[in-house]
Amino acid sequence: MRRNSNQLSNLPPSHNNDDIMYVEEPDLGMQYNTQRGEMRIPEYGRNVQKMVAYCLTVEDKEHRNEVAHSIIDVIGNLNPHLRDVPDYRHKLWDHLFIMSGFKLDVESPYPIPTEETFESKPELLEYPERNLRFRYYGKVAIGMLKKVAEMEDNDERVAIVTAIANQMKKNYLAWNKDTVEDSLILSDIRKITNGIVNADGITLAHVAQVKKQRSHQNNNNRGKNNNRRKHYKK
Repeated sequence: MRRNSNQLSNLPPSHNNDDIMYVEEPDLGMQYNTQRGEMRIPEYGRNVQKMVAYCLTVEDKEHRNEVAHSIIDVIGNLNPHLRDVPDYRHKLWDHLFIMSGFKLDVESPYPIPTEETFESKPELLEYPERNLRFRYYGKVAIGMLKKVAEMEDNDERVAIVTAIANQMKKNYLAWNKDTVEDSLILSDIRKITNGIVNADGITLAHVAQVKKQRSHQNNNNRGKNNNRRKHYKK
């Protein structure tokens, strides 16, 4: 049986009927959101914020704990797709305390957060230092050259340096579409390795051949992507 406004006004501040909680709300006429109280987490909506506000008014601690668990169930049902997220219930309890302004006194299955916990600034991340002078060759190619500089000067090192130099030429052409002199690549190898690796006399692939390899590689990547789309459509 549905109650009218007069009947609801005669109820106490909280009333349980068939596990449904009614919270008394004064009739203030038309209200704008700017006139209402602050919502700490707007994603949960105004009704959830009212439930939290009601929970703060409950004097009996046992009943207050029951109300808190009921609120957790409600906000959990609002986002069922997130239930597989690790520590999902822990996050819900943190949200409950945030919406209460950290004033809610209930027994939580998790450590009770404080306002300072969320207001503290995160530690600054230390970014790795990178040599921006030769960034167009790529970090991997530069790192490989430094490793090669530690090897003995033999035919194996010459073969590795030749492969790296051709890759550097390909990376350079990704930045400069026109052309690049082989002497520039070989000179940069000496600079990157502090003169340890002497690449003079190495013959690199022609620009046209490098561009053809890049074009063939791009076409293969497009073909793989198209095959994935066809597979997903099935």
